Amino acid sequence: MGRRNHARHNAVHNHTDTPAEVARDRFWAQDLRSSIRCAGVLLALLLLIDWGADTFTPLRAVLWAGLAALLFAVLFPRRVTIGEGWLASQGLLRRRRVRTDLLVSVRCLDGVSQRLVLRDTFGDRVEIDPKVLVNNPDLWRRLDEDAHKAAACGSLTCGQTALRRVSEQVDRETALTVFKVSGLE
Repeated sequence: MGRRNHARHNAVHNHTDTPAEVARDRFWAQDLRSSIRCAGVLLALLLLIDWGADTFTPLRAVLWAGLAALLFAVLFPRRVTIGEGWLASQGLLRRRRVRTDLLVSVRCLDGVSQRLVLRDTFGDRVEIDPKVLVNNPDLWRRLDEDAHKAAACGSLTCGQTALRRVSEQVDRETALTVFKVSGLE
């Protein structure tokens, strides 16, 4: 039984036979620097306030460093990469991967921060921020092509509306960028 699960894992997660064309989030490094800056500024301010109030101790410095590390962990951006037939999202501790050519559902979760939830036929699930797709047309193009393949083969049963909404956002941002570049804004 372990061999079967191992074979399934290899079929889902190894893509050595696919072309090397992989698209990545272009703004991930910038978002990472921003989260480091925010955590560093918080640490510096807390240490400065402690020092100014004459309450600075090594124990409090460790506490403030822990609080800054917690803020960094919360703000750490997920690194989204996509290739032909797959999408991966790498967080601080965990990497999730989904087969985009075998999608079953795509749902948009609204709340404090909007999330796009992709689920494939193997039960794997990835949550990404739709802004990543809007800001990276290469990622969106690959996901859209694979979602069309999944819909054509009949596996994508739920999610056309969510994909259409993201498509409209991508088209809107692309048009705004074209207008800005051409000076017609």
